[in-house]
Amino acid sequence: MPRILHVLDHSLPLHSGYTFRTRAIMKAQEADGHEVRAITGLRQGSHTAADGAPEEHAGLIFHRTRGAPSGRAGWREWREIAALAKAIDDVCEQWRPDVFHAHSPALCGLAAARVAKARGIPLVYEIRAFWEDAASGNGTGADGTVKYWLTRRLENRAIARASAVVTICRGLRDDLIARGVAPAKISTVANGVDLALFGEPLQRDLALARELGFDASHEGGPVIGFVGSFYPYEGVDDLIAAMPALLVAHPAAKLLLVGGGPSEAALRAQAAASSAAGAIRFVGRVPHEAVQRYYSLIDVVAYPRKAMRLTELVTPLKPLEAMAQGKIVAASDVGGHRELIADGLTGTLFVPDDPVDLARALAILLWRQSEWPHQRIASRRAVERDHDWARNVLHYRDVYQRVLDPLGTQTEPA
Repeated sequence: MPRILHVLDHSLPLHSGYTFRTRAIMKAQEADGHEVRAITGLRQGSHTAADGAPEEHAGLIFHRTRGAPSGRAGWREWREIAALAKAIDDVCEQWRPDVFHAHSPALCGLAAARVAKARGIPLVYEIRAFWEDAASGNGTGADGTVKYWLTRRLENRAIARASAVVTICRGLRDDLIARGVAPAKISTVANGVDLALFGEPLQRDLALARELGFDASHEGGPVIGFVGSFYPYEGVDDLIAAMPALLVAHPAAKLLLVGGGPSEAALRAQAAASSAAGAIRFVGRVPHEAVQRYYSLIDVVAYPRKAMRLTELVTPLKPLEAMAQGKIVAASDVGGHRELIADGLTGTLFVPDDPVDLARALAILLWRQSEWPHQRIASRRAVERDHDWARNVLHYRDVYQRVLDPLGTQTEPA
C-alpha cells in the first residue's frame, strides 16, 4: 500500500466538518493498510507544537507549518503557499510519501503541486467546496468581487496541476466539468461518517433536560434542534422565524440551538424579540464529547440552509451524522441536501428561505410520529449503504493506483 501525505488547511485538535472528514478518511485508510500522515498550513494558527515536532491526535500524526500568515492580501497567500511547500519538502526528507493528497482550499493544492513537481510525486487534489463560494456564504466575501475571481483562478490552477481531482458530491463534479475539466480526471468520494463512532443513541438525558428548563419526559413537548455553526447560510434565522407558527400547531414545542459562530449575536437578538422567545434555548458551543447529550433531547434535527451556490453544490456532513444516530431529519430543499435525503423516506425537505413552509413541514412531522420508526431505519440503512467511510474510502485505492501507474503498466509480482 502507498504512503499518503494529506495536505490540509487545518486539522484536529480543531473541530469542524473539515477536520472530522479528514479524521475519518485517515482512520479508514489506516484500517485499509495505508501508512498515512498529514501536514497543515499556517492557518492552523496557535494549535502547533512549539518545537515544531509532529503531533498525535486520535492516534494520527500531524506535521505543522510553523509561523503565522502575514502581509497584504495577495502577498499573504503566496507566502502561505511557500511556507507550506517548504514544510511539505521537509517532511519528505524524513518520511517518504508515495502520493500527496491535498485538500481544498487551493493554497494547499498549489503548495503540494510545487513539491510534487520537484520530487516527481503524484498529486491528488480533493475539493470539498469552492472556497470563493464558502466566503460568500459565511459573509467574508461576495460574488463578483476581485477576491472571488482571484480565488477561482487559484482553484483552477491547482486543478490543472493535479494528477487527479476528487470531489465529495455530484454538484461539485458537474461544476468542474462545466469549467472544462475532463470527466476522466474527476472522481467522487461522497461525504460519509465513521459508523463505528455511532452506537446506540443515548437515552434522554433527564438531568440536562431539567437544566435547560425542559420537561424531563417527552410529555413536556417535542424538541426541534440545530447543532452546528451559526453562519448566515445555515438559515438558523429562518428556523427562529418559523417558531411562532409552529407553536400555533404544537404549543409545547421547543427549539434547542447548540453551537456558535458569526451570526450568534444577531440570532440571540432575533429570538429575544420573537413571540416564541420562551420556547427557544441557546446553549452556545459545547465540547465535542458532550454533543451526544444534547442530541439525546432532540426529536427532529433541522437544517434550514439557504439557497445559494454553496448550498446547491456542496453536501454537508451534519445530516449524515444525525441519520446515523437514527434521528428524524428535516432539511431545506437545496442541491446538497437532495443528494443525501430522499424526501418522505429518509427525511423531510422544505422550501428554502421560507419560514412558513418550514413551520408547515415541522408541524406535519410532529403530527406523524407514528411514521418515525420506519424513517429512522431507512435513514440509517441509507448511511450504511452509501456513506460509510469503511466502504467509501476504498474508492481512493483506485485514484491512487491511477496516479501511481497512469499507463496501467504495473504487472503482478513474480
